[in-house]
Amino acid sequence: MKHKIIIAGLIISGLFSSCQQFEDDYLDTPAQSTLDASLIFSTAGLAKGAIDGIKVPFAETNSYRGRFLPYYGLNTDVEWYNTSQTAGDKSDLCVYDAKPSNTEMNTTNNAYSMMFSGIERANICIQGLRQYGKPLPGTEMGQLLGEALTLRAIYYADLIKAWGDVPARFEPISSETLYLAKSSRDILYKQLIADLGEASTLVAWPNETAYTSTVEHVNKAFVKAFRARLALAASGFQQYPDGVRRSTDPELSVANMYALALRESREVIQSGSARLESTFEGLWRKYNEENTTAGGESLWELPFADGRGRMLFTFAVKHTAASDQFQANGANRGGVAGPLPFVFYDYDQADARRDVTCVPYKYGAAVNNIAKQELNTLDTWYFGKYRYEWMKRYVTSTNDDGVNKIYMRYAEVLLIAAETANELEGPGAAAPYLKEIRRRAFPAAQTVKVDNYVNALTSKEAMFNALVEENKFEFTGEMERKQNLIRWNLLKAKLDQAKQKMTNLSARTGEYADVPATLYYKYKSDNVSLDIYGLNRGETINPGVTYSSATWTWTGTAADAKINSLYKAGVNPDNRQFWPIWQVFLDGSNGQLKNDYGY
Repeated sequence: MKHKIIIAGLIISGLFSSCQQFEDDYLDTPAQSTLDASLIFSTAGLAKGAIDGIKVPFAETNSYRGRFLPYYGLNTDVEWYNTSQTAGDKSDLCVYDAKPSNTEMNTTNNAYSMMFSGIERANICIQGLRQYGKPLPGTEMGQLLGEALTLRAIYYADLIKAWGDVPARFEPISSETLYLAKSSRDILYKQLIADLGEASTLVAWPNETAYTSTVEHVNKAFVKAFRARLALAASGFQQYPDGVRRSTDPELSVANMYALALRESREVIQSGSARLESTFEGLWRKYNEENTTAGGESLWELPFADGRGRMLFTFAVKHTAASDQFQANGANRGGVAGPLPFVFYDYDQADARRDVTCVPYKYGAAVNNIAKQELNTLDTWYFGKYRYEWMKRYVTSTNDDGVNKIYMRYAEVLLIAAETANELEGPGAAAPYLKEIRRRAFPAAQTVKVDNYVNALTSKEAMFNALVEENKFEFTGEMERKQNLIRWNLLKAKLDQAKQKMTNLSARTGEYADVPATLYYKYKSDNVSLDIYGLNRGETINPGVTYSSATWTWTGTAADAKINSLYKAGVNPDNRQFWPIWQVFLDGSNGQLKNDYGY
C-alpha cells in the first residue's frame, strides 16, 4: 500500500511541532521536546515515527511539491518550461535569470527553508538514535539511523544542486549556531559522502527485510547509488565564487571520486537487488500505477500522500478539461514543461524510449466526460513518462495528484558504472553497462543498435560522447540533465547547440531537412486516440482521404522568440548555474548570508 507522509500523532508533535519561529524567519527551531528523547529513540515504533517526520518538509506547499520539483532542472538541451518566452518570475527560474526577490520563491516557507527544516529534523533523529538507540548493522535502529543519514544527505544534495554553497548544519540548532555563514560545498560533499558510507553499512538491501520491501524506505542499493552520484557531482565542474572549475580538494579529485563511484555502482549491479524493468514503457506504466515494490528499477522515491505532490499536475501530458475519463485534477493540468521540439527527431526511430518520452498531443475539451487527443503545434511537446491515463487511481483533488517522484533508478547506476569505468579502465570496461541500457531501448535491433554501435566506441572520447547522448535519451523529462551538463562543463555549449538545432528544425535545414512539414491524422477505433502519420522523417506521402491534415511548421518571429528564450538574452548560463539565496533569508541572517555569482 502506498506510504503516506502523515505526522505520526504525538510522536512527531512531541519532537517537532513545539517549534517557535525566530525573528529571522530563517528556520523552525525545536524547543524542548514534550516527549523525552530517551524514550522515543530507544523504542523502535516511536523512532520510526520520528524518521517519517523527516520526510514531512518534502510535501509542504512551497517545498519540493510546489516549487523545487516544478522548476529545478529546466531549461537544458532536452527540456524546457513550455512558456519560457513569457516574461515573469516563473520563467525566470528556468531561463537562468532568477532574482533574490523572485515572488515564486521569496517566502519564509520556500523550498530553501523547508530543506533546512528537514535537515534539522534529521539532525535531531541522528543525535537521538546515536545516544539512545544502539543503532548497529542488522538492527531496526541501525536501519533507522541509516535512513536518517540518507534523508539528510538528500536535502543537502538538493540544496547544493540549486544554491551551491550553503550553511553546514550537522547538529541540532542551538542559540550559538542560529546564524551561520555559508560553508564551502567541498566540506558538505565530504561529510555527505562519509555519512552515506556509514548508512550503507546500516540499511538492508531491497527486499532483504520487510522494511525495505518498498522504495519509499531507504535501502542499501539506493544509498550506494546515491553515494556514487554525489561523488561524480563533487568531482565535477561547477561554478564556485571564483569561477567554473573542479574542486581543488585532493579528497574530491576525479581519481578518488570516480574510483568510489565505480566501486559503489558495481556493488549495486553485482548484488542483483535491483534491475531494469523489461520494457521502457513498462517502467513508466509501473510508475504511474504507483507500484512501489522494491527490487525493480526505481531505487528510492520521494513519497507523497494521495493528496500531496504535483508530478502529474505539473509534468503530465496536458489535460484541458477539469475532469475527463482519466482525471478530475482540474483544468489544464500537466504540460507545464516538455521536451525541446527537436528531441523526438534526435531519437533513433527504432528506439523504444522515443514515443514514451515525447508526446505531440494533449487531451481536449470533454464531451460527456470523454476527452480526445488533439495535436499540438511543433514547438510544444509533453513528457509522456507522466500520464493520468496510465494511473489506476482516479485523481479527484484539484490541487495535487499524489504520485511520487522517482529520485534515482537503476539505469543511472549502469550509466555511472559506464562513465567511471571508461575514465579509469577504458571503453572496453564501459561497454557492457552501455549495452545493457541499449538492449532495452532497441529490442528488435540488437546486433546493429547495441553490439555494433557500442563495439565501435573504441576511444575514451567516443565512449564519453556516446554516454552524454545516452543520458539524454534515457532521462529526458526527469530533470537530471542540468546537473550532469554542469559537472561535464557542457552547460552553455549544449544550450547553444540546442538553440541551433531548434533554428535548423524551424527552417528544415541541416539534420532536420527531412522532417515532414505536414501531419496526417485520424482517430483510432476507440475514437479517443490519434493515429498520426508524418511524425517520422521522410513520411511525406498523403496516406489517403480517411486522414485529416495539419501544418507541422514553426517559423517567424514567434519561433525566434521562443528559441532564444532557452536562456535569457545577455545571460551566460555558466555564470548562473545556481539560484540566488532569496532575499527573505538574506535579510533574516544577521548579516551572515550573501549571494555570490554576481547576484
